Amino acid sequence: MLTLLNLLSGVAMLIWGTHIVRTGVLRVYGADLRRILSHSISNRFLAFAAGVLVTGLVQSSNATALIVSSFGAQGLISLAPALSIMLGADVGTALMARILTFDLRWLSPLLIFFGVIFFLSRKQTRAGQLGRVSIGLGLIILALQLIVGATTPMTEAAGVKVLFGSLTGDVMLDTLIGALFAMVSYSSLAAVLLTATLASSGVISLKVALCLVIGANLGSGMLAMLTSAGQNAAGRRVVFGSLLFKLIGCLLVLPFVDYAPMLVNWLSDAPAQAVVNFHVLYNLVRCVVFLAFTEPMARLCVRLLADKPEADGVTRARHLDESALEMPSVALANATRETLRMGDIVEQMLNGLLDVIRSNDVARARETRRMDDDVDHLYTAVKMYLTRVSRENLSEQDSRRWTDIISLTINLEHAGDIIERMVTEVEEKKISHKLSFSEAGLQEICDMHARLVTNLQLGLSVFLNTDLKSAQRLMAEKESFRDLERAYSYTHLNRLAGQSVQSIETSSLHLDIISDMKRLNSLFCSTAYPVLDDAGALRKSRMRDKPKDGKEMKDTKTPKETKVSKLAALADVAAAAAPSSRDDNESSHDGPEPAGHPHPVR
Repeated sequence: MLTLLNLLSGVAMLIWGTHIVRTGVLRVYGADLRRILSHSISNRFLAFAAGVLVTGLVQSSNATALIVSSFGAQGLISLAPALSIMLGADVGTALMARILTFDLRWLSPLLIFFGVIFFLSRKQTRAGQLGRVSIGLGLIILALQLIVGATTPMTEAAGVKVLFGSLTGDVMLDTLIGALFAMVSYSSLAAVLLTATLASSGVISLKVALCLVIGANLGSGMLAMLTSAGQNAAGRRVVFGSLLFKLIGCLLVLPFVDYAPMLVNWLSDAPAQAVVNFHVLYNLVRCVVFLAFTEPMARLCVRLLADKPEADGVTRARHLDESALEMPSVALANATRETLRMGDIVEQMLNGLLDVIRSNDVARARETRRMDDDVDHLYTAVKMYLTRVSRENLSEQDSRRWTDIISLTINLEHAGDIIERMVTEVEEKKISHKLSFSEAGLQEICDMHARLVTNLQLGLSVFLNTDLKSAQRLMAEKESFRDLERAYSYTHLNRLAGQSVQSIETSSLHLDIISDMKRLNSLFCSTAYPVLDDAGALRKSRMRDKPKDGKEMKDTKTPKETKVSKLAALADVAAAAAPSSRDDNESSHDGPEPAGHPHPVR
């Protein structure tokens, strides 16, 4: 029983070691590896070499498959070069298996010792993450030693011989078991290394080991297909084509597997070395041959996996790549791109709102309200995506960026809800009652809407570029917009005093719209606060400061004079912003008035 536990612990350590190496390399060099893959599409041979390099570093063809399929899903790479990268990935994982079968027992304690020192002392730095990779490599080598030590006494147990003896003779059964083990261990590399160890211990025959290796290659393709099930058709085509290449290679070589032991014995006398050499030779020959057929395979995959429109019509997230979660900086960049999409949809909703106000278009109102579902869906997707990003591995700058993204998505989702409610109120209070705004009132709404759209675009620009001057301009626009809302509220009351019928009928809706626009503007301008705070240019309070002598400043004007002067200033702002905002009813009340005083509110 203890021997079986030792074997299971060795297998678990082998799987865990490959996982640590893969995640560590992706966290340190993830962005660079993705850039290498995205730029290596000029020809199939360069793409093939990029697949070998990247997979050799991350020690997982499945990790490479996730990255490449995400590129395909986003339209960043065509299918044929993506399939060439996947063929190179199969060769890369085979070469890593060959390297790890060398006698590296002396290296394991050194890798673990220095890896722990660097990781614990510099966890948040690149050196610390490289220390984590070193720990993973040391665990892989140590796990192979444990597996060898555990399988040696197992060869003498009668029950074990009977168990593994059932694998001999049935080529298809042995291949399926190899595929199943690769899927369970989440690594064809771990499956091949374990198979080589079992073969060297005499637990399984060489023929069984070769069938298990072929099955492990097939299992890695099936695993990649399962992990990319959430991708769109373009993303699934990449792993589907790779799986078809592996299946075809499996069907071509299995009829000749009885002759394979003679070939590998010629390559090496040691069973473990023979198994790994066969693994390298099989993948190298298969991938080089199939490299000439990437174009026909791409056409076949497009025919078998056609694009399908979304059934519910809801906008789906495009940039939230699951494989980038282990690379925080890349994951944050993906979330940023998706957040900007949310901003674009909110802008479309704003334009739809203005169309509904102008034309009383019920169909456009319905479509604008539906777009709020898109905003809500993207908000949930971005939020859940960011919660899966490891906060422990974020630098201080990335941590602030994480917070900024969450804050903006919350504000955009809230803005979508406000616009949806505004459209509903326009339908209920204006369209259903066949009402219309006065010419001046509509002009004021259009003016505020134009400024609102401009501030939304400026706010998204500040969020993306974190430019200090743009942030300062955005805050100035917020102050100006607030003053404009007050001024237009006053001019609307002035129209009511002039007994404008249209203004009276739509008064409540008009005031609600400009008030909601001010709330929307505050949400859009909030992106300036983090930038100003980092630059130390954010005001702590709008309250009037005390003079140096400690006494509070007193206003020399009387309350009545202060109120009148403020109203006059607001009227001037309104007149400057919308010089044609008076309707016919207002013009009938124009007449001589004292300078510096606004129109009286009757």
